[in-house]
Amino acid sequence: MAEEWKRSADVVIIGAGIQGCSIAYNLAKLGVKDVVVLEKDTPTAGSTGRCAAGIRAQWGTKMNCQLGLASLEILEHLHEELGMDIGLHQGGYLMVAYKESEFEQLKKNVALQNSLGITSRVVNKEEAYEICPTLSAEDAVGFTYHHRDGHADPFLTTIAYHKAASEKGVRFYKFTECTGIKVKGEVKGVVTTRGEIDTPVVVDAAGPYSQHIAAMAGIKLPFYSERHEILVTEPVEFGVCPCMLMSFSGNYYIQQRPIGSIIAGCSPEGHPEDYSLGNTWNFLEHMSRVIVKLLPKLGGVRVVRQWSGMYNMSPDKQPVIGESKEVKGFYISAGFSGHGFMFGPISGKLLAELIVTGTSSIPIDVLNYDRFERGELIEEPAVV
Repeated sequence: MAEEWKRSADVVIIGAGIQGCSIAYNLAKLGVKDVVVLEKDTPTAGSTGRCAAGIRAQWGTKMNCQLGLASLEILEHLHEELGMDIGLHQGGYLMVAYKESEFEQLKKNVALQNSLGITSRVVNKEEAYEICPTLSAEDAVGFTYHHRDGHADPFLTTIAYHKAASEKGVRFYKFTECTGIKVKGEVKGVVTTRGEIDTPVVVDAAGPYSQHIAAMAGIKLPFYSERHEILVTEPVEFGVCPCMLMSFSGNYYIQQRPIGSIIAGCSPEGHPEDYSLGNTWNFLEHMSRVIVKLLPKLGGVRVVRQWSGMYNMSPDKQPVIGESKEVKGFYISAGFSGHGFMFGPISGKLLAELIVTGTSSIPIDVLNYDRFERGELIEEPAVV
């Protein structure tokens, strides 16, 4: 039986990753009856399903600290709300600084975090080795730690939102690509590879392709998307890396999943715009050396898979969340610069509130994209 095609909707969301599914669920939770989500592939097939799954509140700007903490608080109870396990593991993030200037920034970050209710702390080398017993970081100059940070399963989390949204009446159209936005002073509808849908509200949650969707509505977002590679090893005894290890100057993030596998990645040299999703030997060799240097016990462990995903980068590494001031009814939730999964639970809630009530429980006016034209960037220092 062919899937019924809706010719109109109250809201159409483009993208069924964590952003789109969270927004859809939260809209339905607030009583919006007619929500459609368009996905050119399948839910989680894009950046969400390719991410490292980290979640943290250790940030260097007030906005991101607020978003990070609020998202953690949602994730800690999400299995109860949505009725599905999300693979949550809170082993903490251990930040590793190799430069004095970097350590000073981390200490400033901790002071900011503490002022906002985040119980992060500076730890010495002995404490760091207690947190991660197999760690070898003799060249590090300092560490910070927050025990509530960790990771969740991006597939389980997103599918939990997808299932809960579907049960509330949200319609998901897979393998349906948006090819145009109908605008006459304001949003009128969308054009897709399967037909048109009339709607007064469109949400751009298209991840690495968000700037291309915005352009269909005549909006220029100063984003670009870059390829990040990542690898996973065979399972080893759990406890080799019980926390997430992260360093900005060291350019790495390394974590151990509960099943024992080690996941690791880094930022690409030069940060080029790249949509290829390819893999390289250079990354495999570099990342392997980094892992063994930090965690010598992993020498000889086999890599079972490597892949890549895309970060949708904004000029200040902060997202755009809100309504366009140029086109009424066009909303954006994009430019997360590699942090869309960890912010998804709270950004979806806030954008849904904004659409339904015109305001949000955490003020996000500063995250409108007109900040770029005004030169009022909110630079985030805590990004790999």
